[in-house]
Amino acid sequence: MDGNSLVNIPEVLLGSSGPRLPLLGMGTATSPLVGSDEIKTAILQAIELGYRHFDTATLYRTEEPLGEAIIEALSRGLIKSREELFITSKLWCSDAHSNLVIPALQKSLKALQLEYLDLYLIHWPVSSRPGIYEFPIKKEDFLPMDFKGVWAAMEECHKLGLTKSIGVSNFSCKKLSDLLAMAEVPPAINQVEINPLWQQKKQMEFCKANGIVLTAYAPLGGTIWGSNRVMENEVLKEIANAKKKSVAQICLRWAYEQGVCILVKSFHSERMKENLDIFNWTLSEEELKKISEIPQSRGSSGVDYISDKGPFKTLEELWDGEI
Repeated sequence: MDGNSLVNIPEVLLGSSGPRLPLLGMGTATSPLVGSDEIKTAILQAIELGYRHFDTATLYRTEEPLGEAIIEALSRGLIKSREELFITSKLWCSDAHSNLVIPALQKSLKALQLEYLDLYLIHWPVSSRPGIYEFPIKKEDFLPMDFKGVWAAMEECHKLGLTKSIGVSNFSCKKLSDLLAMAEVPPAINQVEINPLWQQKKQMEFCKANGIVLTAYAPLGGTIWGSNRVMENEVLKEIANAKKKSVAQICLRWAYEQGVCILVKSFHSERMKENLDIFNWTLSEEELKKISEIPQSRGSSGVDYISDKGPFKTLEELWDGEI
């Protein structure tokens, strides 16, 4: 595929001097886990199609295949340099302790065979017993996070040049607000569930007001939680039929029009192509209004992060009432 036929994905600048973030990226979490070779092949296909933003995490166990795909993409000339890519990884709960943040990021860099990340995120606003990488986390292993200490260590990662920007994931507006009050370097990103059935209007307003970019995971609803409720929504199906687009494209275009960054996850090349085809058409006012009226509920409830023995005993506490 020659360079001219690549899709140009719009970008935003993170902070005043941060990296450029492509507003459509590829997620690499798989459930159940997929073999390394399959992941590496999919990432290479994605790079060939024009994807430049890849999202991984210690928990996903996809850092190694992503690193190998990057090396192969360079050697095949699919990209000229590592700088063309935007790579995100995440700090797992068991490493969310002030003394473990830098070693955890160094371990991720080693797995990815990279010298720096473009973005490093705190995966969830809770810590767990060090040294254990498992999901779900045992109820007795949850610990309250020392937000000040952990964030100071994230800032140190940034100062050391191990990551070009730092952020969080699954933080409520209240937890973001508390973090902003103590942060020297504010979080560049909050990565949360966003789709037409969980539109996060409060988060959108809060992040816009505070210069934080929102990134949407599960923009199609995500079948990890055993439900296809977004893809089967009648309102979305109706709009898709009228526009001769897929429901997935309607969801992605909707999120893009909200000004959020979107992470898509498909290892099928046809779907990868389809997911890129969202930039040269728009949703009408009437279609946007219909989507805005869809009844709202979370797909990813966060139930795996609450525990009688942990800092969040209820979903209400985990999300600070944003449910």
